[in-house]
Amino acid sequence: MKLFVDGRKDVIETIEQKIAATDKTIWFHCASLGEFEQGVPIMEGVRKLKPDHKIVVSFFSPSGYENKKNTPLADVVVYLPMDTPSNANKFIESLHPSLVFFVKYEFWPNYLFGLQKRNIQTLLVSGVFRKDQMFFKTYGRFMRKALTAFEHFFLQENNSELLLKNIGFTNTTVSGDTRFDRVSNQLKMNNTLKFAEEFKEESVCIVCGSTWVEDESVLIDYMNASANDVKFIIAPHKIEAEKVKALRQKINKKTILHSEKDNVNISDYNVLIIDCIGLLTKLYNYADIAYVGGAMGATGLHNILEPATFGIPIVIGKNFKEFPEAGQLQDCGGLFAISNPEEASAILIKLVEDRSFRLKTGEISANFVKNNTGATQTVLAYISSL
Repeated sequence: MKLFVDGRKDVIETIEQKIAATDKTIWFHCASLGEFEQGVPIMEGVRKLKPDHKIVVSFFSPSGYENKKNTPLADVVVYLPMDTPSNANKFIESLHPSLVFFVKYEFWPNYLFGLQKRNIQTLLVSGVFRKDQMFFKTYGRFMRKALTAFEHFFLQENNSELLLKNIGFTNTTVSGDTRFDRVSNQLKMNNTLKFAEEFKEESVCIVCGSTWVEDESVLIDYMNASANDVKFIIAPHKIEAEKVKALRQKINKKTILHSEKDNVNISDYNVLIIDCIGLLTKLYNYADIAYVGGAMGATGLHNILEPATFGIPIVIGKNFKEFPEAGQLQDCGGLFAISNPEEASAILIKLVEDRSFRLKTGEISANFVKNNTGATQTVLAYISSL
């Protein structure tokens, strides 16, 4: 909360220091870190299309701002001031953008009305709408009016388009989710991690990414009962010493932290706990199976597309209703949802012991990503045609 409040105190001053009145600017608004990742492919494309423009990224949440405040993709990164008419006017005037992208959702009416008043081209990208949102209620007229600020809606799926058409918006394109483009590009990068290679050797490796206590509790039984030729890499969502210590105490296998890996034979260990940030995406390159955290509790499922692009089967918790890509991959047969330790053990045993089943489901995951790329090019083609 302190970051949330303090980060908003000097936003206008920051912009005025870094953006001159003569600068041409493009503004991306992202609620948090996940939306930023969706925006990345478009930011990269816009940078090439409009190299004479400065890119400004705003975040609503500290998790987005604190992780990406130094990103080289943007010239300026700030918190979005609270949505009041005064804040919106000051922000837009100091920024004077010629093009604005809102990523996925977060519809702030005062900002949208301010952009509309100034005839600033505003697009929604990777948009998602749900029927329980205010726009689709009888009392949602004010919020529906705010949507008229968008010149075009680029949507992830058909249901969102249908919902918008039911309230009179036809300026829509179902372009898909730009995250598919983001993760697909990961395969072109150097994903080598020497320590992971040494740790894994020839074993079957299960990478457990962005795990919370609820996730770890359903994995411990299988982890402790598994054969020694099965190895685990655990990357907790939050690196907190006490929680890492508590997790370690529940594991009866030889366990080592990433911070302890130097000057030891890391291949002698069965479990590697990553007590730093920034490695998870590359770690999936060494996974034969991925468990993606967040959906055993109520914190929200983390990115399943990052491991999927590497062509591996994925296991998640049961609470993924608001993540359509998980349901789609489950329907295809590349993802398995579990509710308890017994179900977790059953599917992990099947995936570990049946190599052909593991490879087949992994191939489904890889094809799922390949078949859903292209959203970025659709958006960039629209911008280029203007």
